[in-house]
Amino acid sequence: HVRLVESGGGSVQAGGSLRLACVLSGSYGGYCIGWFRQAPGKEREAVAAIDSLGRTSYVDSVKGRFTISQDNAKNTLYLQMNSLKPEDTSMYSCAAARGDGNWRCLDHRYPEVWGQGTVVIVSS
Repeated sequence: HVRLVESGGGSVQAGGSLRLACVLSGSYGGYCIGWFRQAPGKEREAVAAIDSLGRTSYVDSVKGRFTISQDNAKNTLYLQMNSLKPEDTSMYSCAAARGDGNWRCLDHRYPEVWGQGTVVIVSS
């Protein structure tokens, strides 16, 4: 049984940085892990994903600014967010989906396990 717990959210001014962490527990081999976000009144959207082989993918709006990485020794997934913009303000959640590749972790319909989320607020 996979469990995900996020941390690292907070408030930052535009142009600043934050690093989110997602601690994984349970048997998550063969899963991809993704970061999603949902702003008030908006649909949940994918942000970035990493598969079991370490391959990463990003949505266009965060390419060049966000980096997803995994520290297997610490069972932790990170999302380094640089050059933050007010439109990045959201509840960020990590999620896991079984299967090869990371495409399932770029579509909110597929992940089977979700963390509780952490809030990021970017002020202008």
